[in-house]
Amino acid sequence: MAAVAPSIKKAVTLFHALSDETRLALLERLKEGEQCVCELTDAMKAAQSRLSFHLKVLKDAGLVEDRRDGRWMYYSLSSQAIEELEDLVDSLKKAAKSVSSTRRCC
Repeated sequence: MAAVAPSIKKAVTLFHALSDETRLALLERLKEGEQCVCELTDAMKAAQSRLSFHLKVLKDAGLVEDRRDGRWMYYSLSSQAIEELEDLVDSLKKAAKSVSSTRRCC
């Protein structure tokens, strides 16, 4: 089996992270700016352990960054990851536009 290109691996990780309703809701909340995990727990009405799991998936994908302040963790969107995601989607859009719609299999 051939090795998967790094950009494809990154795309898989990003799209996996985006494939869950809870994670999308967390990203939506983080659009308002950095938030403490306790604020996210209250806003989402979910257990901290459940949110921690989803935040880890988002962090592993590079979509969010975290910072510790005392005993609390604060999360924010990663602008670099959002730009990478935007570049990936743009490349797909360009590829889709360049493919001829009349091309068919023999």
